[in-house]
Amino acid sequence: MITARNISKSFGPVHAVQNLSLNVGAGQIYGLVGSDGAGKTTTIRLLVGALKPDAGEITVCGFDVRKQTEQARAQIGYLSQRFSLYEDLTVLENIRFFAEVRGLSQREWLPRCMEILEFVGLSAYKDRRAGQLSGGMKQKLGLASALVTRPLVLLLDEPTTGVDPVTRQDFWQLLIRIVSQEGVAVVISTPYMDEAARCHFIGFMRLGRMIAEGTPSELRAMLEGRIVEVRGGPLIALRQAMEKVEGVEDVRAFGDKLHLRVVAGRADAVTSALADAFPARAGSRVEARLIPPTLEDVFITLAG
Repeated sequence: MITARNISKSFGPVHAVQNLSLNVGAGQIYGLVGSDGAGKTTTIRLLVGALKPDAGEITVCGFDVRKQTEQARAQIGYLSQRFSLYEDLTVLENIRFFAEVRGLSQREWLPRCMEILEFVGLSAYKDRRAGQLSGGMKQKLGLASALVTRPLVLLLDEPTTGVDPVTRQDFWQLLIRIVSQEGVAVVISTPYMDEAARCHFIGFMRLGRMIAEGTPSELRAMLEGRIVEVRGGPLIALRQAMEKVEGVEDVRAFGDKLHLRVVAGRADAVTSALADAFPARAGSRVEARLIPPTLEDVFITLAG
């Protein structure tokens, strides 16, 4: 459904995307993950045809985005990072506008609009002006507008940034239903590792390059047997001590505990060193255990 081969895009001396390739099939969710400035938004704008690549090829549903731009865009539903609908129009008027711009007649768009509004939970707000909606409702309206023409491809640029955890959960439940019921191919950029874990495939980007790609389980396997969780004791003292232990590559605070990334095969030695450095004392106990790596552990490793 989506194929990008060796695409690159520069803005003067800044290489926003460098030699990037990806493939997304029907019914798949592909997550682009990376820190700010990694090139995620530029990649999505290249896929939708808003920017022209300096090199490489992009096809959407078999259409060349550079040479058959309008045919490719007709297959795409796009939700930008910022709310970009008309705030002085009502919810229904916004969706109607995008439906008619795409050439749908009232006989076609009206039942589809009501179906979509019911689907995203906005049917009770169809006559409310978009500017009066909450942040989460605006994102649902943006998704509804992107879905009204029954696209085969959805491109979503950090759609849940700035909304509360409950709304993020609702949005993802909607997205998963869309993919399972309509077989849509989705590319979504996200800074949240819990969202990345919901994707079928993940591409980690850094400085415009794709540095790792695979399923969540394949990526977590990169650090299997190398993450030690440490609890207890004064956290600052623990961190300072563990940074000096041979075999420890990185130490990160995760709430009230530490995650140590250790050299492969050194987990037992590191745990023993911790016990020697912090012997059990009355009222104080330090615990260490080998744990399965999280996607956040992988992201920190790759970003570093």
